[in-house]
Amino acid sequence: MRSIHDPRYQDLIKKLIELRESKNMTQVELARRLNKPQSYVSKVEILERRLDVIELCDWLSILEQDLAKFLEN
Repeated sequence: MRSIHDPRYQDLIKKLIELRESKNMTQVELARRLNKPQSYVSKVEILERRLDVIELCDWLSILEQDLAKFLEN
């Protein structure tokens, strides 16, 4: 099974989406802050593209969330 299909990865992405939305941040705004196209954020959120650990840290930094705190929820 590819990791993108792992329920744990899917839960992680769901939490990232919820966090982004709780900050009232659009995909466009997140992408702009990441210096990426909006399609990058969209593909991650619809599970077409996998985030690596460094990218996850970048997302969490922009969303003002500590990695350890994010993972404990």
